[in-house]
Amino acid sequence: MIEERKTLFVDVVLPLALPKTYTFRVPFELNDFIRKGQRVIVPFGKSKLLTAIVKRVHEEIPSYTTKYVDFILDERPVVTERQLALWDWISSYYMANIGDVMTAALPSRLKLESETKILLNESLDYQQIKLTEQEVFIIDALEVRGVLDLKEVGKILDRKTVYPVVKRMLDKDLVYVEEELKEMYKPKIEKYITLEDGLDSEEELKMAFEKLGRSHKQEEVLMTFLKLSGYGESFEPVLKKTLLEETGASHSVLNGLFEKSILKEVHEEVGRFKIKDTDTQEERDLSPAQQKAFDEVKTSFEEKDVCLLHGVTGSGKTELFVKLIKEQIAQGKKVLYLLPEIALTTQIINRLKKFFGDKIAVYHSRFSPNERVEIWNDILNEKYNKYDVILGARSAVFLPFKQLGLIIVDEEHETSYKQHDPSPRYHARDTALVLAKQFGAKVLMGTATPAIETMHHAEQGHYGYVSLSERFGGLQLPEIQCADLKEATAKNKMHGIFSKYLLDTMKEVLEDGKQIILFQNRRGYAPRWVCEMCNHTPQCTRCDVSLHYHKFQHLLTCHYCGFTMKPPTRCAACGSTDLKMVGIGTEKIEEEIEIHLGSKIKVQRMDLDTTRSKYAYQNIIDDFENKQIDILVGTQMITKGLDFDNVALVGILNADDLLFYPDFRAFERAYQLMSQVSGRAGRKGKRGRVIIQTYDPNHWIIQKVMYHDYEGMYKQELYERKNYQYPPFFRMIRLTVRHKDESRVDKASLKLTLKLQEKLGNRVLGPEYGSIKRIRNLYNKMITVKFERKASPSKVKEYISDCIAHFSMDDDFKSVRIKVDVDPN
Repeated sequence: MIEERKTLFVDVVLPLALPKTYTFRVPFELNDFIRKGQRVIVPFGKSKLLTAIVKRVHEEIPSYTTKYVDFILDERPVVTERQLALWDWISSYYMANIGDVMTAALPSRLKLESETKILLNESLDYQQIKLTEQEVFIIDALEVRGVLDLKEVGKILDRKTVYPVVKRMLDKDLVYVEEELKEMYKPKIEKYITLEDGLDSEEELKMAFEKLGRSHKQEEVLMTFLKLSGYGESFEPVLKKTLLEETGASHSVLNGLFEKSILKEVHEEVGRFKIKDTDTQEERDLSPAQQKAFDEVKTSFEEKDVCLLHGVTGSGKTELFVKLIKEQIAQGKKVLYLLPEIALTTQIINRLKKFFGDKIAVYHSRFSPNERVEIWNDILNEKYNKYDVILGARSAVFLPFKQLGLIIVDEEHETSYKQHDPSPRYHARDTALVLAKQFGAKVLMGTATPAIETMHHAEQGHYGYVSLSERFGGLQLPEIQCADLKEATAKNKMHGIFSKYLLDTMKEVLEDGKQIILFQNRRGYAPRWVCEMCNHTPQCTRCDVSLHYHKFQHLLTCHYCGFTMKPPTRCAACGSTDLKMVGIGTEKIEEEIEIHLGSKIKVQRMDLDTTRSKYAYQNIIDDFENKQIDILVGTQMITKGLDFDNVALVGILNADDLLFYPDFRAFERAYQLMSQVSGRAGRKGKRGRVIIQTYDPNHWIIQKVMYHDYEGMYKQELYERKNYQYPPFFRMIRLTVRHKDESRVDKASLKLTLKLQEKLGNRVLGPEYGSIKRIRNLYNKMITVKFERKASPSKVKEYISDCIAHFSMDDDFKSVRIKVDVDPN
């Protein structure tokens, strides 16, 4: 009796902004091979082929006619069940399309492209078959080229519609069609030179030399090869590139040795991930304060899965992390170490490698697509148990972990953990908590300036809490002082952008052979190019912002859309030639240092403009560590956990820029930034100094920074948040209505607000334009939903989703886009 074959269907996730999965039928011949988590190729639309991830295999017959899965790309799943569950959580919690989550999670090289290819059926004798003129043309072309795509067939036949011709040829078995899927990931291959088989004795090698005759160049290459390979001792193949460079020989000389069967070329797949070689070392003994904190963390983990380590800057949190990581490795578990910035990975990786050698993988967006796939596959397949510690930025939460025991979220307060655009707008810190729960793993969050929400959770007993309040080695926290810009300007004590006090202190520090960090959270030369007569400022043509002047490029640039223009010589409004630059950017600071301290001072900027290339961070950090830079000027990327021994002074050029920002988190962020950058000073040896330039030295946030009073800042902010119904006491969801037509945005946002208010009432605020009305030619109007923590988030989100769906059905607003941001940061 013939066993009846099952009719299987699969629900797949497509890499498109679609809110649901799609169902496809599995061909009978693939029944035994289809698995959850595999990549499959499916038809979508009229002619597209897409890579999809199988989310579910079942026998439930859909209510509509399904298309067939074309074929399966993987023998084994490339996405684990835990990953799929995490995708579902992100999609649900952050109100994101599941397709957007897939796009964010999978490395781009795991998503494929397709082209329809026509190939010749070479098993047929075409001389015996009656062919039409068009068929002869196509077959002649295929015999020359081997393969054609449909566009090329159209050109050969000089007609647009080629499908009937191709179909007739397919019916006659003259050709066949292959949907050629270009596997975008290509492993890195190195070419090595080794001895031909059989040349492993001195006698055989002597005979090989005799084959060379008078070819002195080939003899030189062979001798150099034997030297480089360690022949006679620990023989290893030699890189082809190295051999050619050492000998200066041409490829033809080497080919001659191949032809004489003396040497041969072998190809080897090699890893792309390289980090600076560092001698491993034993971990040093913890200080009494560190040991106490370590013991408290361990005790906390006995009762709670999450612990907040509140350690002041320079307290040695990394040593605690190392000890905890070693414990996990000893238990056969893996550790995920999250960092907010790529800038930090370059320094932390070399510190961790001293303890863990090559058992560390790094994963972030600056890596090439091939490198990211390589690490993905190594973790998925646990290749030779290659990595124990995976260190990365926020996207590392998407990796296919198997045995996760601990997640460390370093600098947990950082805004960089939040994805802003595109969707999904997830927060890596909060996602890490869900990921850890899947594995029964622990989470340790470390920072000197905890986020208000995190500290509140710890205070409420949801997280464990451990304080490390003294610096390692008994060093004092830096001395923080203010330079009053209002007073300095009135008394004519300003030297360009520097107060006399800051400039004199910089000279003193440099004479002492120490280094300086200067912080200004604006890149470029100056934020505005202003007419002195009418105060007109050139604006971006696509965004409602003024253009920043970049002196190095001599361009006015928009920091939102990238629009550039040459600086005008006359005012566009009044025609005046009296134009000036207003404000301070990192380029201007660099120039002013040369004016006031001389050109011999070595200055380097660290901002978005100077760190675009892959190794730019590493090079700048290495140069600063090696004292090849006297003054490092930077934006907020220099505030994030960097550790330099020789920094004696930190200058904050204009603290007021941080304070007066239209955001309920502005004061919290200002405190965190100033405290973090201050913490870069005096980490070894003498106590460091910090000078904050401000027009308002008595501002309460600046006073809290000066006295390292996090607790005072936290209590004041918590009081304000409770009074005005902000997180952590209320939840927030922000909807942004976007369109190129301002009037349509006004109408659409009002309609959506009224619909939301039907059930949510005064929990819905707005609509209102933000501080920047138009970005990239799209007007943006915001609606904020604030609701009590005791309310059901899932029900609120379900209602918001229903309102958006109802709104989108209106023909007048089909082109209007709604951006949803849960827990906006």
